[in-house]
Amino acid sequence: MGDPIMLAQKYADQGAHELLYIDTVASLYGRNQLLELVAKTAGAIFIPITIGGGISTVGQVRELLNAGADKVAINTYALHHPEFIQELAGQFGSQAICVSIQAKRVPGGWEAYTECGREKTGKNAIEWAHQSAELGAGELLITSIDRDGTLNGFDTALYEKIQVPVQVVAAGGMGKLADVDILKHGADAIACASCLHYNKLTIGEIDELANQKQLFYEKSCVAGRAA
Repeated sequence: MGDPIMLAQKYADQGAHELLYIDTVASLYGRNQLLELVAKTAGAIFIPITIGGGISTVGQVRELLNAGADKVAINTYALHHPEFIQELAGQFGSQAICVSIQAKRVPGGWEAYTECGREKTGKNAIEWAHQSAELGAGELLITSIDRDGTLNGFDTALYEKIQVPVQVVAAGGMGKLADVDILKHGADAIACASCLHYNKLTIGEIDELANQKQLFYEKSCVAGRAA
């Protein structure tokens, strides 16, 4: 879609409240190459940055935060080692820890997946969301795998099921301005990717409508995905 730093600058100029860099297949390929990217981005823009992909150690988190990230998003390693969430929250504070949950519809509900929806975990996504919050995550990035990249709107039922005492960011499906209504169905913020990358919508349009409807929480997020 283009140079990630140039896109970051573009969306910051449009009024994005936060930037998300998520390397969705980092764990699949055993890589963590985000340090240089976050450092360069932090030097170019002045909005909060959340970064995730392949994070599995306290040292990696410390390096990313020192390089300019405001939050880290963790998925695969946390699913296999839930105590990692508690450890990170204790070290850096809950406000710096976002748990990314890739939820896919299955009979009876939603299952948590990894590797951009490639790998099943057998874990109930709703239960995992509650457990993550209880362990100390300050934010949950909930991506509907079924809607991701479709521009067909959010999976409303998914967010209505997630009732947790921390901020919930909805991702996967934003395609038209009316989709901001997800903010009255359990989400506190919206993450957008395809609708912005393909110039279907702008940050300003989304922000204005959300404010008009008095649904806007505090942050509208842009998901910049490095693959």
